[in-house]
Amino acid sequence: MTMPYPETGPRQLPLDLGHEPSHAEDDFLVGEGNGLAHARILAWPHWPDGVTLLIGPAASGKSHLARIFADRSGALVVTPESIGAVAAVPGRQAVVVEDVDRLGYDEHDLFHLLNQAMRGERTLLLSAREDVAHWPLRTDDVRSRVRRAPVFRLEVSDDIELSQMFVKLFGDRQIRIDPKVIGYVVPRMERSPEEAAALVDLMDRLALAKGSAITRTIASEALALRQNAQGLDRQQDWDAEADE
Repeated sequence: MTMPYPETGPRQLPLDLGHEPSHAEDDFLVGEGNGLAHARILAWPHWPDGVTLLIGPAASGKSHLARIFADRSGALVVTPESIGAVAAVPGRQAVVVEDVDRLGYDEHDLFHLLNQAMRGERTLLLSAREDVAHWPLRTDDVRSRVRRAPVFRLEVSDDIELSQMFVKLFGDRQIRIDPKVIGYVVPRMERSPEEAAALVDLMDRLALAKGSAITRTIASEALALRQNAQGLDRQQDWDAEADE
């Protein structure tokens, strides 16, 4: 949900200048929670299996690893619109299918790509937020083939990795951040990559609105706004359950 800025006086309208996160191989932050997944990507083309599955929450680095893999392997990154054309033509080129649990890919096309990879014809990298058991699959053949793939999980395991994630997210926006601000935020926030990304975005917007650098005061304001928003979301969930 969109958080309003607190009314404390005149505001400068923040401009959305846009930013592109860096997906360069050297910019991937390797830690305990993603080291195995990172090592798997770097081990290509010497994979013992044709299919690899990355699982992790939003903003955990799945897309970054997928881009590294695509750069290394020359893989095609398919979309729900392009997967059919790729699956219909057998070939040796590697393929990346991101957010396979959420974007509504055609299961017939997924079935063909999985078979090609399992026959050793091409390499297939899949990414998802949820375990296979929670995917909205209607085809048992697709589910059984995905279950055979080795799974590599991406998690934020400790405060050090979360701090590194903040440095990366601010760096993507070309913002230099005082480490003391990060040290203030990390112990007080909900531990998740999604929350780190949301806080960076909110702190950036608050700083733009005030025409200032990102300070501990802005960090405190962002934390309060996020905590209020999360409390409202939980209350709405409880109200919805009570109405059922």
